[in-house]
Amino acid sequence: MPKQVFAQLEHKEEIIKGIYKFSVKASEIVQNAKPGNFIEIRVTDQVEPFLRRPISIYNLDKENGILEFIFQVKGKGTDLLSRKEVGDQIDIVGPLGFGTFKTEKYNKIAIIGGGIGIFPLYELAKEAKENNKQVTGYLGFRNKEYVMLEKEFAKVTDNLVITTDEGSYKNKGFAIDYLIKDMKKEKYDCIYACGPLPMLKAIQKYANENNINCQISLEEKMACGLGVCLGCAVKTAKSPKEAPEYFHVCKGGPVFNAKDVEI
Repeated sequence: MPKQVFAQLEHKEEIIKGIYKFSVKASEIVQNAKPGNFIEIRVTDQVEPFLRRPISIYNLDKENGILEFIFQVKGKGTDLLSRKEVGDQIDIVGPLGFGTFKTEKYNKIAIIGGGIGIFPLYELAKEAKENNKQVTGYLGFRNKEYVMLEKEFAKVTDNLVITTDEGSYKNKGFAIDYLIKDMKKEKYDCIYACGPLPMLKAIQKYANENNINCQISLEEKMACGLGVCLGCAVKTAKSPKEAPEYFHVCKGGPVFNAKDVEI
């Protein structure tokens, strides 16, 4: 059950320009959260901007009740949030999303993310590793300047592949190309993905065509986070064209089986 908490900001870090990691004390949310959940944050006490901002959960420290999330400054709301200082109280609702990453049935998994889409994959990889799963990570970035959290992901994976589009750091090309190449010999039980829509579409197509288990985390404009505003609809894969049916990402997801949605 989601809870509203006023969480104290314990630590703040700008990991690269314009991208911040916040650590907040939010035991009530942390104890109930799962990999793939998200939170909604009220960024100001003023009337504008009115709507909360949905942000993925990056890390859960259940022993100390610390919730970590990472966000990129993209507009007025996230700019206001980035101005919070250690000691400030942040109005947070969570955990949200009934569709979360599920690893119980699988022992050998691959995670793949692109850019800022890598953030919700960390808690997934960490939990899977703690449960003795074999985890391989594929993280793709535009160039060396945008590479983030390499050391953190290296600690929660058995093997980590870093790619940059133009080869300025580590492997040249797209993360999905390296995943597909390795898939021929590694035979992963399931693929978990989050990132830009073109990447997700390519992964979904590959997984569905080759009958590979795949779970994808979608990003939509989730204004309320509770399925009330209906602004985050995504078409179901099996719905007829003449009478389309929809999931709402905030409730049905944000994590879906790749066979269930049309993206």
